[in-house]
Amino acid sequence: MTKSTLKKLLFIRDVTIFTFIAFGGAQAHIGIMLREFVKKRAYISESELLELNAFTQVLPGPSSTQTIIGVAYKVGGLQLAILTLLIWIFPSAAIMCFIAVAYSDPAQQHRFAHILQYVQPIAVGTVGYAAFTLARSVLKTRTSMWLAIGAIIVTLILKNAFVFPLLILLGGIISSAMETSAEESALRVKLFAGINRNKVLYFLGILLLFAALGAIINQTSPFSLPIRLFENFYRNGIIIFGGGQVLVPLMFTEFVEMKRYLSADQFLTGFAFQQIVPGPTFSFTSFLGAMTMKGAGSGVWGQIVGSFVATMGINLPGAILVLFFVPFWSDLKKITRIKNSLSGINAVAVGFIIAAFIFLMKPIAVSLLSVMIVVATFLILYLTSIRTPLLIIAGILAGLCL
Repeated sequence: MTKSTLKKLLFIRDVTIFTFIAFGGAQAHIGIMLREFVKKRAYISESELLELNAFTQVLPGPSSTQTIIGVAYKVGGLQLAILTLLIWIFPSAAIMCFIAVAYSDPAQQHRFAHILQYVQPIAVGTVGYAAFTLARSVLKTRTSMWLAIGAIIVTLILKNAFVFPLLILLGGIISSAMETSAEESALRVKLFAGINRNKVLYFLGILLLFAALGAIINQTSPFSLPIRLFENFYRNGIIIFGGGQVLVPLMFTEFVEMKRYLSADQFLTGFAFQQIVPGPTFSFTSFLGAMTMKGAGSGVWGQIVGSFVATMGINLPGAILVLFFVPFWSDLKKITRIKNSLSGINAVAVGFIIAAFIFLMKPIAVSLLSVMIVVATFLILYLTSIRTPLLIIAGILAGLCL
């Protein structure tokens, strides 16, 4: 066995362990990667890891997933990167699919209902805290504040999934609208001249193919909904900036408000339980896919198909993008116009999350108890080092014991 092969096998083992200990979202995941992949194993240097993480911030998609794919690519190339993606996303997706199947069981409804009166307000409180912390770090200029306010108003009024990509694009354009030096313009021409346009066409072609199939196939066909689901999640995977919390308003608007694939209560239930599952925060989509297929009258196997389609659809765009742009990152990071666009995109993302907080207040029964739990959750997260998974577990225990 060669030294290179042994290194890859050790990396696969460590990624598998990482998958089951990675709680707490993207920032916590980076801390664990730094400890496990840099300090313990020295697969890459600390500067390489931090640069990869910074790189993922200017791309749509799940930053933790993209970062771990980038690490794997540096360690062992494309094949190891693809295997790492599968190891990283499927355990948490399987857990969320199992929760969706259990939640769909009529015999378990009473037990779930009692637990959720405590768990759902905690989930809403975590969204409120996420909105607060992101706003505090992002909204530092008058422009960013107006972009966030505009995103809130437009999202609440229109409640249309197609508003999100337009707002993201507008936010990026406004924040990057500044003079570009001649040297930077020359660099940009050189950079994009080296990009394989066929790859760009393949990337967009996947989206258009499944959108066309979903429109052409008769909606009474058993294949219609899975194809349309893949297109929905793939499309959203292209436009999501800002991590898993931004996923909430996009998914809520499209799947609950527009298409009514599942109820607001079901949506919030999945989001709450995702908080205690290790792995990528985008595994929440596994629950949504499974519940959508259940709402269409599918059995357990249909729910598993829905879970798989959602998981692959939401993760593929980010995975393709990070592998596509890694060779160009050394040039890409020098273009300030791209980095400047991120502030506007993040400001719009803050508006989305605040709107999500307002949306998610609807499904919980607004009572003194629920309001107290939401406020207590926010204060605990703000004032202490206790993290969301422990609060969700506490809510589950309260529902079981009280």
